[in-house]
Amino acid sequence: MDRDLVRHHGGCHCGSVRFEVLAPAHLTVIDCNCSICVKKQNKHFIVPLSHFKLVKGHDILKTYTFNTHKAKHNFCSNCGVQPFYIPRSNPDGYGIAPHCLDEGTVKKITHEKFDGKNWEKTIEKKSHIINYSKDNKK
Repeated sequence: MDRDLVRHHGGCHCGSVRFEVLAPAHLTVIDCNCSICVKKQNKHFIVPLSHFKLVKGHDILKTYTFNTHKAKHNFCSNCGVQPFYIPRSNPDGYGIAPHCLDEGTVKKITHEKFDGKNWEKTIEKKSHIINYSKDNKK
Protein backbone atom coordinates (compact mmCIF):
# COMPACT_ATOMS: atom_id res chain seq x y z
CA MET A 1 0.00 0.00 0.00
CA ASP A 2 1.09 3.53 -0.74
CA ARG A 3 2.43 5.07 2.50
CA ASP A 4 3.14 8.52 1.03
CA LEU A 5 0.58 11.01 2.25
CA VAL A 6 -1.26 13.39 -0.04
CA ARG A 7 -3.11 16.55 0.98
CA HIS A 8 -6.73 15.99 -0.05
CA HIS A 9 -9.32 18.79 0.06
CA GLY A 10 -13.03 18.28 0.44
CA GLY A 11 -16.32 19.50 1.80
CA CYS A 12 -20.08 19.31 1.86
CA HIS A 13 -22.40 19.92 -1.09
CA CYS A 14 -23.14 23.61 -0.46
CA GLY A 15 -19.52 24.52 0.33
CA SER A 16 -20.23 25.75 3.86
CA VAL A 17 -17.94 23.02 5.27
CA ARG A 18 -14.42 22.63 3.89
CA PHE A 19 -11.56 20.49 5.19
CA GLU A 20 -8.07 19.21 4.42
CA VAL A 21 -6.90 15.70 5.19
CA LEU A 22 -3.52 13.95 4.87
CA ALA A 23 -4.00 10.41 3.60
CA PRO A 24 -2.54 8.08 1.00
CA ALA A 25 -3.55 8.48 -2.66
CA HIS A 26 -4.60 4.81 -2.43
CA LEU A 27 -7.43 4.77 0.12
CA THR A 28 -8.70 1.81 2.13
CA VAL A 29 -12.40 2.55 2.52
CA ILE A 30 -14.49 0.79 5.14
CA ASP A 31 -17.87 -0.45 3.94
CA CYS A 32 -19.92 -1.00 7.10
CA ASN A 33 -23.40 -2.55 7.35
CA CYS A 34 -24.44 -1.04 10.70
CA SER A 35 -27.81 0.70 10.81
CA ILE A 36 -26.56 4.26 10.24
CA CYS A 37 -23.87 3.42 7.66
CA VAL A 38 -26.44 1.54 5.56
CA LYS A 39 -28.99 4.36 5.74
CA LYS A 40 -26.41 7.04 4.85
CA GLN A 41 -24.23 4.85 2.58
CA ASN A 42 -21.40 5.92 4.90
CA LYS A 43 -18.32 4.43 3.29
CA HIS A 44 -15.25 6.05 4.85
CA PHE A 45 -11.50 5.92 5.39
CA ILE A 46 -9.94 6.67 8.77
CA VAL A 47 -7.14 9.08 9.58
CA PRO A 48 -5.55 10.32 12.83
CA LEU A 49 -6.95 13.54 14.33
CA SER A 50 -3.62 15.22 13.54
CA HIS A 51 -4.12 14.56 9.80
CA PHE A 52 -7.40 16.46 9.63
CA LYS A 53 -8.02 20.20 9.53
CA LEU A 54 -11.44 21.84 9.41
CA VAL A 55 -10.87 24.89 7.22
CA LYS A 56 -14.39 26.29 7.17
CA GLY A 57 -17.76 25.54 8.76
CA HIS A 58 -17.11 25.26 12.49
CA ASP A 59 -20.31 27.17 13.22
CA ILE A 60 -22.56 25.32 10.75
CA LEU A 61 -21.73 21.72 11.74
CA LYS A 62 -24.25 19.76 13.78
CA THR A 63 -23.60 16.42 15.50
CA TYR A 64 -25.83 13.37 15.77
CA THR A 65 -25.17 10.49 18.19
CA PHE A 66 -27.12 7.38 19.16
CA ASN A 67 -26.78 4.06 21.02
CA THR A 68 -23.32 4.23 22.72
CA HIS A 69 -22.91 7.94 21.75
CA LYS A 70 -19.23 7.26 20.98
CA ALA A 71 -19.49 7.96 17.26
CA LYS A 72 -19.99 11.65 16.47
CA HIS A 73 -21.79 12.01 13.14
CA ASN A 74 -21.06 15.56 11.97
CA PHE A 75 -23.14 17.06 9.18
CA CYS A 76 -23.67 20.42 7.52
CA SER A 77 -26.82 22.01 8.93
CA ASN A 78 -27.35 23.77 5.60
CA CYS A 79 -27.20 20.94 3.02
CA GLY A 80 -27.23 17.88 5.32
CA VAL A 81 -24.10 16.22 3.90
CA GLN A 82 -21.78 14.37 6.30
CA PRO A 83 -18.27 14.71 4.88
CA PHE A 84 -16.56 13.31 8.01
CA TYR A 85 -17.30 11.92 11.47
CA ILE A 86 -15.59 10.51 14.55
CA PRO A 87 -16.00 6.71 14.42
CA ARG A 88 -16.83 4.54 17.41
CA SER A 89 -13.88 2.31 16.48
CA ASN A 90 -11.47 5.25 16.30
CA PRO A 91 -12.41 8.07 18.69
CA ASP A 92 -8.87 9.40 18.14
CA GLY A 93 -9.46 9.86 14.42
CA TYR A 94 -11.84 10.91 11.69
CA GLY A 95 -13.80 8.82 9.22
CA ILE A 96 -13.72 10.69 5.92
CA ALA A 97 -16.24 10.16 3.13
CA PRO A 98 -14.15 9.73 -0.04
CA HIS A 99 -17.04 10.98 -2.19
CA CYS A 100 -16.72 14.35 -0.41
CA LEU A 101 -13.12 14.82 -1.57
CA ASP A 102 -12.35 17.15 -4.44
CA GLU A 103 -11.29 15.35 -7.61
CA GLY A 104 -7.68 14.76 -8.58
CA THR A 105 -5.82 13.35 -5.57
CA VAL A 106 -7.29 9.86 -5.11
CA LYS A 107 -5.54 7.30 -7.31
CA LYS A 108 -7.22 4.09 -6.13
CA ILE A 109 -9.81 2.89 -3.62
CA THR A 110 -9.85 -0.53 -1.97
CA HIS A 111 -12.98 -1.50 -0.04
CA GLU A 112 -12.86 -3.38 3.27
CA LYS A 113 -16.13 -4.93 4.50
CA PHE A 114 -17.03 -4.41 8.16
CA ASP A 115 -19.95 -6.24 9.81
CA GLY A 116 -21.24 -3.40 11.94
CA LYS A 117 -24.44 -5.33 12.72
CA ASN A 118 -22.15 -7.44 14.92
CA TRP A 119 -19.86 -4.58 15.92
CA GLU A 120 -18.20 -6.05 19.05
CA LYS A 121 -17.34 -9.37 17.39
CA THR A 122 -16.16 -7.72 14.20
CA ILE A 123 -13.88 -5.17 15.88
CA GLU A 124 -12.20 -8.08 17.69
CA LYS A 125 -11.61 -9.88 14.37
CA LYS A 126 -10.60 -6.69 12.56
CA SER A 127 -8.66 -5.05 15.38
CA HIS A 128 -6.19 -3.60 12.83
CA ILE A 129 -8.85 -0.94 12.12
CA ILE A 130 -8.09 0.78 15.44
CA ASN A 131 -4.58 1.43 14.11
CA TYR A 132 -5.90 3.48 11.17
CA SER A 133 -6.20 6.50 13.46
CA LYS A 134 -2.69 6.19 14.89
CA ASP A 135 -0.10 8.69 13.70
CA ASN A 136 2.74 6.37 12.64
CA LYS A 137 5.24 9.18 11.99
CA LYS A 138 6.82 8.59 15.39
